[in-house]
Amino acid sequence: MGVMRIVTSNFIINTAFVAWFSAQIIKLILTLLLTRRMQWERMLGAGGMPSSHSALVCSMVVATARKAGISSPVFGVAFCIAAIVIYDAMGIRRAAGEQAKVLNKMIFEFPFFKKMRGDEQEQEAQEQTLAETDGEQSITLIPKELKELLGHTPFEVLGGCLMGILIAFLCR
Repeated sequence: MGVMRIVTSNFIINTAFVAWFSAQIIKLILTLLLTRRMQWERMLGAGGMPSSHSALVCSMVVATARKAGISSPVFGVAFCIAAIVIYDAMGIRRAAGEQAKVLNKMIFEFPFFKKMRGDEQEQEAQEQTLAETDGEQSITLIPKELKELLGHTPFEVLGGCLMGILIAFLCR
């Protein structure tokens, strides 16, 4: 039996993939409706409504429960992984996104950093070198906007969880 046949015949993997893909499509559509622009990055990007990570892991947990039962060790592993992913999406990645917002504001809006970058018309092409105190090493600063949409609000995670659970019950 080939690897692709094994993967495509696995109920749990198929259910999780359908949940992830559905959440990404919904993100793409919601972004299109809100911005009036097609942003293909939303198909693979993190963050936004609904959480595709939460949809994937919740559908995995429910599909595992349906196939192996809630008293099986594999269900326990799936549940623990889902808890970690959901915590990470709402906590750590969301905090990183908030920090990216602050850093972007500092780098692109604070006068000190504007002066370091030089003329505002040429700031994208400009590189600024700062010498360290010993004079031997230097670092090059290239202004690059950090991604801010990394994590999820509790509402976005809830949306992903509910979507994943629903898809796992709808899949056969």
